[in-house]
Amino acid sequence: MMSVVVANIGELVTFAPGRPVRHGAAVVLVDGVVQWVGDDSDAPPADARVDAAGGAVIPGFVDSHSHLVFAGDRAAEFEARMAGRPYAAGGIRSTVAATREASVAELRVRLARLVAEARAQGTTTLEIKSGYGLTVADEERALRLAREVTDESTFLGAHVVPAEYASDRGAYVDLVRGPMLAACAPHVRWVDVFIGSGAFSVDEARLILEAGRDAGLGLRVHAGQLAADGGVALAVELGAASVDHCTHLTAADVQALADSARADASTDSPSASTATVATLLPLVEFSTRQPYPDARRLLDAGVSVAIATDCNPGSNFSSSMPLALALAVREMGVTPLEALEAATVGGARALRRDDVGHVRVGSRGGVVLLDAPSHSWLAYRVGVPLVRDVIGGPR
Repeated sequence: MMSVVVANIGELVTFAPGRPVRHGAAVVLVDGVVQWVGDDSDAPPADARVDAAGGAVIPGFVDSHSHLVFAGDRAAEFEARMAGRPYAAGGIRSTVAATREASVAELRVRLARLVAEARAQGTTTLEIKSGYGLTVADEERALRLAREVTDESTFLGAHVVPAEYASDRGAYVDLVRGPMLAACAPHVRWVDVFIGSGAFSVDEARLILEAGRDAGLGLRVHAGQLAADGGVALAVELGAASVDHCTHLTAADVQALADSARADASTDSPSASTATVATLLPLVEFSTRQPYPDARRLLDAGVSVAIATDCNPGSNFSSSMPLALALAVREMGVTPLEALEAATVGGARALRRDDVGHVRVGSRGGVVLLDAPSHSWLAYRVGVPLVRDVIGGPR
């Protein structure tokens, strides 16, 4: 076993109950797992020492929503949006065509590059969805690749209806909740559905999510991206771990999410949680020129909130959790510490994980050393690469 002490920490963000931030601290990790947290003067010896030089140390980011198995790009679509064309979900089909044509080797190289890019920016836990194959073989292939780099893989055969099923949506829904689900379930932890215009209806989503639940998978939902579409109510009703986007919410949606969080307040364990987390994706709003979600409204109502990237080639081709955090501070009414909590603890809750998103004894999420004296600099020095080192972290 290899032990490492990270010493001389100016500010340590632990998100431990009662003391989320401490100063003059040190952390000891053994084989990437936190074994000790305390004052720097009391730090035990270790095999190796990393000097934080008075800088800040934070938990590894938990990016609970990404789509990293794909080929091609949609830069032309981005340029068109910047010229005034509205975002529409139908552009996904162009990525589907490119991904189907790509080899396993090509997809694996792109995936490895994006995972490394995310880690260099402090992300140590990644959820990765399929959704760019939309055939049984292509979806299974994507999820086998995702499982090579993360334990948090999600079956998203219900991303859009592919062109070959445009005249028979029902047949595609049956394929997704039947043979496609059966082929993909052994490789995933979660099932997801994109609800909205150009994607799937609430009724179609219910059929797919219930089939996934019956197959032993946890539930996730895309909802409220382009309009208040009824997806939040479905997610809460079915006990989904997370409902993602939440750009457009009714008062009833906010109340349902808040009630879900309150009903779960008695447990301190995300893995035992039944609450539905609202996962916000501010990089998507940046890239699509949609309005930003009102995170302040959600937090004040008592909703459990996460921040993730939704890195994908269409609506946001950025893996930067620091930029997502900074946008949340600038545009969504949260403090730097609230944004960091949503990008770490919140993401862990959205994945129902107890072992990541914090720096406490037993934490497996790794620690991130910043070239900055405080976590607030992630928003203060927006766009500047502040991550000095990443130590530990799961797949």
